[in-house]
Amino acid sequence: MNKFDYMSKYGYEQMVYFYDKETGLKGITCIHDTTLGPALGGTRLWNYATEEEAEVDVLRLARGMTYKAAAAGLNLGGGKTVLIGDADKVKSEAYWRAFGRYVQSLNGRYITAEDVNTSPDDMDYVAMETDYITGLAKTSGDPSPYTAYGVFVGIKATCKERLGVDTVEGIKVAVQGVGHVGYYLVKYLIEEGAVVTITDIKQDNIDRVTNDFDVTVVDPDAIYTVDCDVYAPCALGATVNDDTIDGFKCKVIAGAANNVLKDERHGKILEEHGILYAPDYVINAGGLINVYQEILGYDADEAKKKTERIYDRLLDIYRIAKENNMTTVEAANKMAEDRIQTMKNVRSNYIKR
Repeated sequence: MNKFDYMSKYGYEQMVYFYDKETGLKGITCIHDTTLGPALGGTRLWNYATEEEAEVDVLRLARGMTYKAAAAGLNLGGGKTVLIGDADKVKSEAYWRAFGRYVQSLNGRYITAEDVNTSPDDMDYVAMETDYITGLAKTSGDPSPYTAYGVFVGIKATCKERLGVDTVEGIKVAVQGVGHVGYYLVKYLIEEGAVVTITDIKQDNIDRVTNDFDVTVVDPDAIYTVDCDVYAPCALGATVNDDTIDGFKCKVIAGAANNVLKDERHGKILEEHGILYAPDYVINAGGLINVYQEILGYDADEAKKKTERIYDRLLDIYRIAKENNMTTVEAANKMAEDRIQTMKNVRSNYIKR
């Protein structure tokens, strides 16, 4: 992978590699675009097979955060951190504090939070070494319920657009991944009467959901061909790809995962299959909206109210897509890029504050 060519093509600003010999910490922080404000993005801990796999993931995730913040109307740029390691083995106080020092070294250009395989408790250790962190246990805590709530209202908006119903009662939803976000999404869906099928690669996650809710469980590979109205990917990305796309029996794809499409061309293929796709960085913005509220002065009710706007934002995207004969992915990108360009122009003149 020629990283500089990729960064040039998609407008990246910075990619930082770090390593701490004492704790074994190794990872990458990527900053995509800071036109709207400091880059904010969670820290993902994953046992990547290769360093290049980690590089590709952090690049895609950071760019997605720029678009997520812009489309959500937040004054933030996009960034992300990936840490390479086995979450069950590497975590310790020293590990997280070493990471916090690297975050601090970026001097506010990047603000971190929790993500896959990290928690508010982990972030409390990080906060011992850096001021640039959100989603702490003592402030807004775990953002997963807000991410899930945003996906829930987004599914309702997408069902209204595609199925003509403004409720999930009786709607069949297949949820892939029932970790923090997926669990809460299942909760919201079941409470409104949806019929839910789940899968996960971790038995503990499945056990937690089946103990609390009446759901059907299928093997991980079977989730792509479940006969359902909505496929809700809530695990890792790229699950809509050349291998899975012909097997889908759903009418809607709307979930919490980042980078659901392996390639943006898959958005067009979904359209040809009659499947309405809710752009991931729009529908899953609830967690980001929640942690951004910390920066403004945390108010849980205000965070929930802003998360509910995902419903109308998606309906706007579907309208733009139809009016301009473009995919929903292209319409969402247009919304985000237009805001970034407008703010860049507004800020072109110097004004002392």
